Amino acid sequence: MTDTGLPARRAALAILSGVLQKRRPLDAQLEQLAGLQPRDAGFARALASQTLRHLGALDAVLRKFLAKPLAPHKAGVTSEILLLGACELLILKVPAHAAVDAANTLAAKDAKAVHFKPLINAVLRKVAREGEAVLSGLDRERLATPDWLWTRWSMHYGAATARLIARAHQQEAPTDIVLKAPGTTHPQSTALFSMVRRLTAEGRIEDLSGFANGGWWVQDAAAALPATLLGDVAGRTVIDLCAAPGGKTLQLAAAGAKVIAVEIDAARAERIRENLARTKLDAEIVVADARDFHATAPFVLVDAPCTATGTIRRHPDLPWIKGAADVTVSAAAAYEILEAGAALVEPGGILVFAVCSLEREEGEEQIAGFLATHPEFARMPLTAEDVFGHEEWITPDGDLRTLPFQLDGGMDGFYAARLKRL
Repeated sequence: MTDTGLPARRAALAILSGVLQKRRPLDAQLEQLAGLQPRDAGFARALASQTLRHLGALDAVLRKFLAKPLAPHKAGVTSEILLLGACELLILKVPAHAAVDAANTLAAKDAKAVHFKPLINAVLRKVAREGEAVLSGLDRERLATPDWLWTRWSMHYGAATARLIARAHQQEAPTDIVLKAPGTTHPQSTALFSMVRRLTAEGRIEDLSGFANGGWWVQDAAAALPATLLGDVAGRTVIDLCAAPGGKTLQLAAAGAKVIAVEIDAARAERIRENLARTKLDAEIVVADARDFHATAPFVLVDAPCTATGTIRRHPDLPWIKGAADVTVSAAAAYEILEAGAALVEPGGILVFAVCSLEREEGEEQIAGFLATHPEFARMPLTAEDVFGHEEWITPDGDLRTLPFQLDGGMDGFYAARLKRL
């Protein structure tokens, strides 16, 4: 074959093998796109992302045509080449000759995979002929969800809801934005609630109207909810712990709050500064571990680190690089930050705790444990008005719980609780 599309496929292969063999996050692997032409970078990203999104089903199709599993120490990246080829054929609908030739070329350039070229060629030709029929007979939602997640979601939410969550993860997430100023709009979007809108235009975010002059920023609809639970913050001090990527800081600053944004990662803190400059908003940025930060304020927002299983639509690698043990580790670290944040709340003040996780240990159970040992705090149950009329987002305890299949077009899975210091 010619080199047409080969740089993109090489990058996609490097990304996929990094995720599956080294358990590196997809976002960290996107450095492989550096130096590619925009069209190649877009194709590489789509190919790697879609392979991960449909990984379980693609693997099941390939196993129909493989006599036995491949040993990575012998086969190198052969499995990843097959997965990419199957994705091109069955998901991206690339012509069979192009997809198969590309896979053979990738194998020829790998010291181990080169010995499996005949196998790659034979298997992908079978996928081209018979793969659609095999794919149509699979439970794709179940296959897209590793056992550790399917079991948890079925237990916590019920089998029907677990399937709806898995179905939502089969679709790419739309892009939501938050407008800076009340009363403004955006012509290339539709309204969701409050100042949150969903883009209808395609293309580079930076090229869309209103971005360069700071009229809005990108933020998932669910991620925009926790900051609003603080209520009227105009002229008041708000401490935003674990502030990156910065959407909540921008929301609070736009609402007139005096924001102290605390972020441990200096590079991510710099991104917040850049967005503040673009949107012409002000906030104090502090690079520090939230557990070591000392100050007091009437409002504290804790957007705690977590396994982020509520964001799988945007991060299809997560099910394959994390496991149940990560939930325990993340929950322990988040609880330390919750306690640190609680210590910053002035008497009579409000604490909002949020995580972009679907796991109860990281959300509901954190707050239950906290309230059991902190009598100086009480839950402030949410009302329909707090969630813009979406009562389905309110749990029986009065907390926020959004799920990926809710809202037309979906939203991230978030949990948030609002507490008052007595």
